[in-house]
Amino acid sequence: MSRADAIRVVAPGVHRILLDANGIQLSALFSTPALNLPRATIVALHGAGMSSAYFHGLAHPDVSLLTTATRMGYAVLALDRPGYGASADLLPDGQSLAEQVETVRAALADFTARNDIGAGLFLLGHSFGGKLALTLAGDSPEFGGVEVSGCGHRFAPLAPDAKVWKRNWGDLQLYPPGTFTQIGSAVDTPPPRELADTLTWPDTFAEVAARIRIPVQLSFAAQERWWRTDAAALDELPALFESAPRISVARVPHAGHNISLGWAARAYHAGALAFFETCLLDRAAA
Repeated sequence: MSRADAIRVVAPGVHRILLDANGIQLSALFSTPALNLPRATIVALHGAGMSSAYFHGLAHPDVSLLTTATRMGYAVLALDRPGYGASADLLPDGQSLAEQVETVRAALADFTARNDIGAGLFLLGHSFGGKLALTLAGDSPEFGGVEVSGCGHRFAPLAPDAKVWKRNWGDLQLYPPGTFTQIGSAVDTPPPRELADTLTWPDTFAEVAARIRIPVQLSFAAQERWWRTDAAALDELPALFESAPRISVARVPHAGHNISLGWAARAYHAGALAFFETCLLDRAAA
């Protein structure tokens, strides 16, 4: 199937497209402002066991990053990471974090060659996608800024009665009615190779953070249960980003790990967009 044949409308203003990453096809959801060229373009990277549809939740209009961002004048490219979506058959075991960096970088080169990206690319990653976003930011300083949610540097202690769904979601009332009946397209099976990288991330975090030379914002849900979010753990983070011109750590009230699908999504996305706006101001001042 050609890339042109694969472009289709998913919802008003949202298209599914294919990108060429050195012979690997990555699928993505792509939205653009209705009337004007984009202020900039946000590259959104989903977590393990999710898909690009994580950023375009259907349970309530307020939970879609694509909808909120385009109203603010941004384009959004929500990628299906390697091993998900169109690349799942070619990469049934997925890719390591290092391999994903190379594949996504190639896909973005294809994307930017064919699309107006406005003032540049910003990175927004969730959970495992946050690891990818931070690693991309360290290796590719041309990005304007990086916002990451649900990705810390120290694992939270595992409670004896902890259930995986509870760690992923928190209290279910944090999500709009219909979230779990309409979530099919947002959920996918995590490839085993990326899961193998999970255990080594706490050892990798400091090395990745030290390489980043663009503004960083880290956001943590009030009910984040995968990562330590106590004051001592969060206070350690700024010093690790020793070369970043600005680092901020934000808490998102009334949210579970999957922030972008919950009632708090609108507030979280607005905070991420405000961060990107400040990055644009920094660039203009420079």
